[in-house]
Amino acid sequence: MPTKVETTPIPGVLLVIPDILADARGFFTEVYRADRFKQLGLPETFLQWNQSHSVKNVVRGLHFQWDPPMAKLMRVTLGEAYLVAVDIRKGSPTLGKHFGAIVSAENKKMVYAPAGFARGFCVLSERADIQYLCTGIYNPKTESGILWSDAALGIQWPVTNPILSPKDEKAQTLAEWLARPESDFFKC
Repeated sequence: MPTKVETTPIPGVLLVIPDILADARGFFTEVYRADRFKQLGLPETFLQWNQSHSVKNVVRGLHFQWDPPMAKLMRVTLGEAYLVAVDIRKGSPTLGKHFGAIVSAENKKMVYAPAGFARGFCVLSERADIQYLCTGIYNPKTESGILWSDAALGIQWPVTNPILSPKDEKAQTLAEWLARPESDFFKC
């Protein structure tokens, strides 16, 4: 089953579009296939598979982990969400820039963001399930986040009254992250 990738304005962040075989019974798609991912320049090995269920207007993120560095392939299996990836790599020509896409169970697109990007999402439907394939094992001692509403990022979130966790409400700005020594893990 061929899958294709579309580049985005931020090198390394990709929109992954699987082929869908659909008929009156439903559909079939290959979500992940190591040989095809290798041909497309995507990771072949994922070490962790996460799923979150959220209600409308929930914003989660912008999260990242520096040790081990973690890339994520994100997809929506129920509902619709706005998925975002923000470049947090020192020295990157796209530092602080973001890519966002509306992804749904219906369109079956996926967003891939390599390590060095903070990721998050906003739920647009009444509820949504978001799955993440991760290239690293979660390490709570080396995870952090960037404030979802950091004005320096210029993200136009499609929500007016977000529902946030206490952790996401108090996240640091990109400037605060870049001042930390751990930010040196993501240098271009």
